[in-house]
Amino acid sequence: MAHDDPKTLVSTDWLAAHLKDPDLRILDGSWYLPPMGRDGRDEYDAAHIPGARFFDIEEISDQRSDIPHMAPPMEKFISRMRAMGVGDGHQVVVYDGAGLFSAARVWWTFRLMGKTDIAVLDGGFPKWQAEGRPVEDLPPILRDRHITVQRQAHLVKDVTQVAAASKLGDYEIVDARSPGRFVGDEPEPRPNLRSGHIPGAKNVHFATLLNDDGTMKSPEALRAIIEAAGVDLKKPVITSCGSGVNAAILNLALEIIGHRNHAVYDGAWTEWGMYNDLPVATGPA
Repeated sequence: MAHDDPKTLVSTDWLAAHLKDPDLRILDGSWYLPPMGRDGRDEYDAAHIPGARFFDIEEISDQRSDIPHMAPPMEKFISRMRAMGVGDGHQVVVYDGAGLFSAARVWWTFRLMGKTDIAVLDGGFPKWQAEGRPVEDLPPILRDRHITVQRQAHLVKDVTQVAAASKLGDYEIVDARSPGRFVGDEPEPRPNLRSGHIPGAKNVHFATLLNDDGTMKSPEALRAIIEAAGVDLKKPVITSCGSGVNAAILNLALEIIGHRNHAVYDGAWTEWGMYNDLPVATGPA
């Protein structure tokens, strides 16, 4: 990444320089798929960037839904952030333990709630540790902080809206899953889901947007990768993935390249693949 932007992506150098800023709040947003065999909370308890709070993607969600980690209701987001001492006037930086895997989902959740002073740490905790920067295992001292939210409904799409977009072609639907899952050759990691993709969707595997060290590729490279997948950036974009977490990496990339009209399909393939009355395409886009 060529420059630090406190609304999208900041470097480890930037965070180190601002680590003691009184209005900085750091969040560990680590979340992993079951096959990865990792536990974000356990890893946070063992070591985290000084002052970091743990943002539990599973818990800070709409648990009334049968679909995993759907975006939280505003009231729940407010109560959890106040309890964590995160509120108005704070610059937030979120990272994860994989480099860049789940942190973008937390970034998107804040933006959904109308909070834009949040950035993802480029390269995440692995890069921070590799550079020998400080870590701790102590929980931070928390003080309640008022937070004002205003839900930005245009940043999220439901299954009805995505079905209409698939039929009409007025949005680009971009799927962040692996090519094998997209074309339907690989089985889904969650049981009872069909294989394939939403008709009309394009495939940009989130991993193609990242360098080997988990940092985001340059804006020029991001644009080239997205356009090479056949995505028409003159259209608004709806991103999707398996369960709405990795999709947000695409939204972060779109924001970085200046494409502002994008949303997450929150139910993602977990929802679409579950219902037999929704059409499924297989093979290349």
